[in-house]
Amino acid sequence: MAFGSKLERYTRRHDMNAAQLERQALCDLFTEVGPDAPTLCAGWTTKDLAAHLVVRDRRPDAAAGLVIKKLAGYGDRVRLSAKERPWEKLITSVRQGPGRLSPIRLSALDRLTNTIEYFVHLEDVRRAVAGWTPRELPAAVKEQLNQSISKGAGLFARKAPCGLILKTSDGQTVVAKKGEPAVTISGDVGEVILFLYGRQAQAKVSLSGLDDLVEMVRNTAFGI
Repeated sequence: MAFGSKLERYTRRHDMNAAQLERQALCDLFTEVGPDAPTLCAGWTTKDLAAHLVVRDRRPDAAAGLVIKKLAGYGDRVRLSAKERPWEKLITSVRQGPGRLSPIRLSALDRLTNTIEYFVHLEDVRRAVAGWTPRELPAAVKEQLNQSISKGAGLFARKAPCGLILKTSDGQTVVAKKGEPAVTISGDVGEVILFLYGRQAQAKVSLSGLDDLVEMVRNTAFGI
């Protein structure tokens, strides 16, 4: 079964920024598949993922545990507490986005910080079951993902074992990591980002370069 058959409605919305489009689409998908559906996040169901997003958007004190190891235990406890909430209320909290006092609630910051987050996690749900196909991305989402590749390629590729060049189907070429010889990753911008976020097995990209380097890149533990 291919989940998310109704997501096409968001390709034509012009009253939301890119992060909002992906957030609403993910919440619709949560509603469709329920709290116990699988995801590409190891060991997490959709309810685990929703709880993570609530903490990330609405509990900055606990979200710090995502990047500061000493706070990871506290962040996990807050996430598990959030997971105990009823599924419908959890979805509502995700759908509402950052809290009213959060600076990330500003549209520009929301777009910059959350578009990739929600795009990747939407695909984590869609691609966790057989039968998925790449979806048509809203123009605003594709534009923001291209900007993210252009500006953040070095961060995304920092774990690469060799030089890394990114080529998107929109015609963009970015040297993500300098070095020779290099491996080139080619594909739609969303697929390239999924690859660099550790979803290599599901990303529809092509890799070119020396065979041993290509294999090393395929098996690199990418991710932020």
